[in-house]
Amino acid sequence: MPRIAVLDANALLMPFQFRLNLEAELRRLLGECEIVVPEPVLGELELHREGTREARAARQLAARYRAVAAEGRGDDAVIEVAQATKGVVVTNDAALLARLKTLRLPRITLRSRSHLVLEGLE
Repeated sequence: MPRIAVLDANALLMPFQFRLNLEAELRRLLGECEIVVPEPVLGELELHREGTREARAARQLAARYRAVAAEGRGDDAVIEVAQATKGVVVTNDAALLARLKTLRLPRITLRSRSHLVLEGLE
């Protein structure tokens, strides 16, 4: 069964802010994986409807992945989906990373503005 990679809004912006091939990096770290986006994250991106070109591109990218229903907003929804699916959270958000570490959930973050690293996977 492939691993689940759970993206937050920050992760969806990474490819456009740092010229990062998100899917290739996730395959490098996780092998075969399914990429999902919690529905509240999609709502978060919609708030930036008239926002930057990067926000519009992030919404288009998110549409390529499976949307997953979740309660709560933002970080809470990301954590809920990660726990329910035993997924790995992809984010560069410092507050979310701290919560994930406290909860002992695996996480993938950006390193040196060029590649992703995996932490906390048992």
